[in-house]
Amino acid sequence: MRGLNGKVAIVTGSGGSIGRASALRFAAEGALVVGCDIASDAAEETVRHVTAAGGTMTSIHPCDLTKRSECDRLVAAAVKEFGKVDVLLNNGAMAYFAWIEDMDDDAWHNTINEELNLVFLLTRACWPELVKTKGAIVNVASISAWQGLQLLPGLAHTAAKGGVLSMTKQLAMEGRHHGIRANSVSPGSIQTNQSRFKPGEPGYDEWCRIQLGRAMMNRIGKPEEVAATVAFLASEDASYITGEDIAVDGGIRSW
Repeated sequence: MRGLNGKVAIVTGSGGSIGRASALRFAAEGALVVGCDIASDAAEETVRHVTAAGGTMTSIHPCDLTKRSECDRLVAAAVKEFGKVDVLLNNGAMAYFAWIEDMDDDAWHNTINEELNLVFLLTRACWPELVKTKGAIVNVASISAWQGLQLLPGLAHTAAKGGVLSMTKQLAMEGRHHGIRANSVSPGSIQTNQSRFKPGEPGYDEWCRIQLGRAMMNRIGKPEEVAATVAFLASEDASYITGEDIAVDGGIRSW
């Protein structure tokens, strides 16, 4: 399992559940990982997990990717530490939830900024390095980019992740001239630190009944299952795949 051997991979949101699982998977496959997160303690913990497992990882934190200067700093640090960038995983994001009648301007604009704009800013900063290496971009979209979820007041979230989905296809088209591939994954219900409903909390049982009942596999997904798909798309095993979105949703989109 060394499909990313020697590759340098930037993983955003590396302190979160999917980010940490992806950093561990990348490192296990031989990648040199550069993480970043706005949450320093979580980012440092991921580095500890990766190094304890025998992997190589450094991290820039705190790092606010909604700022162009911070995106430039992250890319420069990766190049300084490892000499190049082969893979960019745009995973880090933050959404603010409210039904439309309750959503204020800040919730809307902050979600667009922290789920969509940061993907553009970091990808633009990283683009010259990806051109050099004929690299791969993997963006984390969402099942919410494809459909509304009955219990999720996610209007801004759906708009942002829909933008990520469309941006990925455009990046693939523009990247073809340089050997750059761009793909996305759309997780369904995954148990993460940011899950809207957690076991034991009010609303969790109803969420399971309605949302998980829609999944063919009838269970919640694991961050490691998303990370496995991300690692595949980042590797040469996916060399003829670009502009695509892979649903990691237990079959929700298929029935």
